[in-house]
Amino acid sequence: MTTTRTGASRRTLLLGAAGAGLAVPYAARAQGQYRPEYKLSVVGNRPIPFAEGAFQWAELVTERSGGRINVKVYPGSQLVGGDQTRELVAMRQGVIDFGVFSTINIAPQVRELGLFQLPFLMPDHKAFDALIRGEVGRDMFGLMERREVVPLAWGENGFREVSNSKHAIRTPADMRGLKIRFAAGAIFNDIYAAMGANPVQMSFADLQPALSTGAVDGQENPINLFLAFRMDTLAQKHLTVWNYVNDPLIFALSRTVWNSFNDADKQLVRDCAEEAGRNQIALTRRGLGLDGGDDSSIRDLRARGVEVTMLTAQEKAAFATATRPAYDKWAQTVGADLVRKAEAAIRAATA
Repeated sequence: MTTTRTGASRRTLLLGAAGAGLAVPYAARAQGQYRPEYKLSVVGNRPIPFAEGAFQWAELVTERSGGRINVKVYPGSQLVGGDQTRELVAMRQGVIDFGVFSTINIAPQVRELGLFQLPFLMPDHKAFDALIRGEVGRDMFGLMERREVVPLAWGENGFREVSNSKHAIRTPADMRGLKIRFAAGAIFNDIYAAMGANPVQMSFADLQPALSTGAVDGQENPINLFLAFRMDTLAQKHLTVWNYVNDPLIFALSRTVWNSFNDADKQLVRDCAEEAGRNQIALTRRGLGLDGGDDSSIRDLRARGVEVTMLTAQEKAAFATATRPAYDKWAQTVGADLVRKAEAAIRAATA
């Protein structure tokens, strides 16, 4: 009787487990591949486009898989204590399953991604697109794959503009003495030091209180983020549009997780990443007045009392000259051949 009851109990447990896992493909259940939840890490939170892209990716995957691949977003880089520079390492360690990474935050671990931080390399969005959509972008994805990470799609954080609480910035001399926060990467220290500023590395989580207390005078971030976090209320009354760098976003997941999916689900996850990436890029560029179009974000800045300084090509050239030593130094770290390839792609796209 004991054997019979035990057999019945086992059958009951198996039936219960099967019923709970009906949404999971048989092959996945048999191999124990699919988890109840996959963790996606991203800096910030909605409504900034950076985070919106991550949420859209998670929602698309969860919905289109019928819940078989349940992706939950952990915003604010909370899985790594708010330190976005640790996200790539955390993914390789298995703490993070999916991620939407800024190249700025992971360039310290993947030096070639520092290409996108070379000051004034990319004059406009055509140049930016030429890099992420061409051979350079494919090279970057190959470098990521060597680190047990599977990159699936590009996004865009946006051209980074500089703001401060003191005065308008129109020449390199205007930067002298200003305490400017940067997110990560020693190259930014060199860029701002070359103009006589006092650069301060700081996580995004610490930026807002630092601005509100005056611990730093200014910061550099895309306009959409400036607006979303109302940095005009944090004494940031002067913003210069100089487009000195634009950091792409990479939609990626760990190779361990990727390998656990069947081929159909791999394609589903990739398709969703590409769709979310396209949507995210469109959100990032909205309102910037590109090609004479919608300039609502610029008008919003001015309506909030922010002095917006739009640099001419000649004025940008002065900043490029001042920061050229940093460009040349870090081009060697990035890789001279890769930099030349990028410069050639940009010339072809902007000719």
